[in-house]
Amino acid sequence: MDLIVSTDVLAAFCERASKFDFVTVDTEFLRETTYWPKLCLIQVATDDEAVLIDPLAPGLDLSSFFVLLANPNITKVFHAARQDIEIFVKMTGKVPVNIFDTQIAASVCGFGDSVSYDNLVRSITNVELDKSSRFTDWSVRPLTEKQLLYAVADVTHLRDIYRELRKQVDATKRWDWVEDELGVLRSIDTYVVQPEQAWERLKMKINRPRDLAALKKLAAWREKRAQDGDQPRSRVLKDDVLFELAQQRPLTADAFEKLRAVPRGFGRSSAAAEIMVLLRDVEALGKTDLPIMPERYRGPSPKGAVGDLIRVLLKSVAEQHGVAARILATSDEIDALVLDDDADVPALKGWRRKLFGDKALDIKHGRIGLVATRKGVVEVAIKDTTPAE
Repeated sequence: MDLIVSTDVLAAFCERASKFDFVTVDTEFLRETTYWPKLCLIQVATDDEAVLIDPLAPGLDLSSFFVLLANPNITKVFHAARQDIEIFVKMTGKVPVNIFDTQIAASVCGFGDSVSYDNLVRSITNVELDKSSRFTDWSVRPLTEKQLLYAVADVTHLRDIYRELRKQVDATKRWDWVEDELGVLRSIDTYVVQPEQAWERLKMKINRPRDLAALKKLAAWREKRAQDGDQPRSRVLKDDVLFELAQQRPLTADAFEKLRAVPRGFGRSSAAAEIMVLLRDVEALGKTDLPIMPERYRGPSPKGAVGDLIRVLLKSVAEQHGVAARILATSDEIDALVLDDDADVPALKGWRRKLFGDKALDIKHGRIGLVATRKGVVEVAIKDTTPAE
């Protein structure tokens, strides 16, 4: 199977592809040693043709392919599209227009949360894929025949999956569910990480305002350094190092040597010099300039009875609608909504809120209860919401 390595051949294919209602798209890339994914192969299929495009070919101009991605009259079908789209956003500055993600569609059609492509192929087409080439080095040329066959299968079976899932979404009238999920993929903010917002990705807890101010500056510094040097964040500094630096705030080279998470000798590096400048700025902040810490929650424990009731509700709603419970809400999301009615979680947004989130809040505030019946757990309204003495 040949690769497209010529600009003219690619343009001719894209012209043919533009006559179809949809194309299926996938990519192969490397990211282990870089911040930005390195695109190594593009797979595209129409109803009657499948091609492999070599973006590493000298002189190949991908402009005609990017025009195809921007064509609003053609649906671009991906599976688990986020990383593929991130590549195209980096290359063009734009999100492909009119996208469809079969992983999202499958999740609302009862196939489970984050179902893999090979599982979907098995379920819908009864074909067993050979995935042994998945983790090969896609940057090495020439690619083997086995790699090429593996790559093209990622877009040929996707055609049948797309058609079947469209039928199922139509039958269940769940297009609003799919559209809500696709909204995230269509937003360019999903793919562009601003250094100033990098701290929001971190999971460890900070309890003091000055520590939080330091963490924000350190995370922004690491993100920009990783982007500029095209290296993974962890190659710059690991998360646990950021947290220790934010809490200890070393201001001299010798002070770095006393920290457990920092590599020996790091205090005399150029990175440490930049960090010390940031931390001195943090130490100079007045109290009124420090970030405001969120108020500590003093209500029911999310691991207590209220959370347990909401988890029973979640299982009931999932069974009623034939979807996996995790698609509606994760355990962490339930904890969050017990703590905060306005928690920024998917369970309180879009179709998930209509199906589950509003009911969860009703349980939390005593507006509905749960009753076990022969047909399962059902919700009942509670007229008197006055707490028992």
